[in-house]
Amino acid sequence: MLPLAERLRPKTLNEYIGQKHLVGQGAILRQMIESGNIASFILWGPPGVGKTTLARIIAHELQRPFYTLSAVTSGVKEVRDVIDKAKRNASLNSGLFAPADSRSPILFIDEIHRFSKSQQDSLLGAVEEGTITLVGATTENPSFEVITPLLSRCQVYVLKALEKADLMELLHRALTQDEYIKSLGLQVKETEALLRYSGGDARKLLNIIELVSNSGVKVIDNETVTKQLQQNPVAYDKDGEMHYDIISAFIKSVRGSDPQAAIYWLARMIEGGEDPKFIARRLVILASEDIGLANPNALLLANACFDTVNKIGWPEGRIPLAETTIYLATCKKDNSAIMAIDGALAKVRETGNLPVPLHLRNAPTSLMKELGYADGYLYPHDFPGHWVAQQYLPDELTGTVFWEVKNQKEK
Repeated sequence: MLPLAERLRPKTLNEYIGQKHLVGQGAILRQMIESGNIASFILWGPPGVGKTTLARIIAHELQRPFYTLSAVTSGVKEVRDVIDKAKRNASLNSGLFAPADSRSPILFIDEIHRFSKSQQDSLLGAVEEGTITLVGATTENPSFEVITPLLSRCQVYVLKALEKADLMELLHRALTQDEYIKSLGLQVKETEALLRYSGGDARKLLNIIELVSNSGVKVIDNETVTKQLQQNPVAYDKDGEMHYDIISAFIKSVRGSDPQAAIYWLARMIEGGEDPKFIARRLVILASEDIGLANPNALLLANACFDTVNKIGWPEGRIPLAETTIYLATCKKDNSAIMAIDGALAKVRETGNLPVPLHLRNAPTSLMKELGYADGYLYPHDFPGHWVAQQYLPDELTGTVFWEVKNQKEK
């Protein structure tokens, strides 16, 4: 018997659940389908939100030939085979009154982000000429993973994780429309755990229903679902989009002096299996970049945290990471040092190698002394307060301010 997710896969737009911003009444993809004119595009979204299903529905609605390739198992040869087949069909069925299925076929490539540059290059000509209509699906940010020439030929549509109402509709459909599930006489008393474990993923929701129903229970409640799954499968891809989103939220929470949010995002990374050294390195950078001169001890603590995590590992390593996160989040903030060095670097690139003023130059030889090197230099320790006014910048930059004290708001 087919899995429940496959048995319930929608075949028409009216059966499709979720993504109303794309396929609802008046939405962009629905308009394209209804007009019969569809251009190449890429569907970007998390797993289990209907990317493959949507591609199949579009091919069915438009009565187009539909080819599917997986970037995991296919290479340049398979891509070229599909393109050659599309070209042969086009030449055999050319003409004003060509049948509908002779129009450019849809080539669906799942996980297109896994295609290498050369594999993506092999698609360019066929997409440009309209030999095929490309529909790609990816869980990764296309701007990072898809080559620019191909990306410029495709529109990107973002799919969202399914909302609670979408998941409840899918649950109702499973209980009322699938013959096998109906025959079990399942009763659903609680849905909180079911929805939480699903995490906006339709496939995961249906898999959980199937798992629970196959265990012989007749009542689905929070306890039953939790017992069957044992632990919450936290969604966190250490190499993917969520990795960058969560570390960004973590950094911005510390920078924004919000220890509650900072510790939450830290927990998300820990529970998702993030490399503790990666987290510790970010804390060192935060201490230097965002706290800086407001509290130089922050950098010492962050470095100590990095060393400690390397020494003790998990699970104890979570403790110094938490301590340092909270400490940095509650510190006063100052980014004047980074602003100063970035400003100085920009000025160096703009002005080039300006000469060092003569009185600041070293004079180890008599010739250098004769040329005026070190002449007129004032030794600060010879003056009250160990300070004396004199020029230290090149002549062209006299009076330039790179660093200035910022007012610190007391927390």
